Amino acid sequence: MTIEDDIKAALAKGALVIGTRSAAKALKAGHAKTVVLASNAPEDVRKDFEHYGKTAKTPVHKFNGTGKQLGVFLGKPFPVAALAIMPEHKK
Repeated sequence: MTIEDDIKAALAKGALVIGTRSAAKALKAGHAKTVVLASNAPEDVRKDFEHYGKTAKTPVHKFNGTGKQLGVFLGKPFPVAALAIMPEHKK
């Protein structure tokens, strides 16, 4: 299963947090299952996410495309530099 498949599955279930600030907050709180960064995410953002990912023992993946392409992939009319895939909540 690729990271794109994981994103599609999480998007269908509503288990995504989109945006650098929101994804960082979820990662720092230990709520994110996985974090995905656009290939052109700023260097300081990438370093911060890698650091917090190691601290929280959460994988940080690179999307094989730009923020604009990630936004289109998500069906959004804006670029997305970072997103967090959240664990599924059982009802």
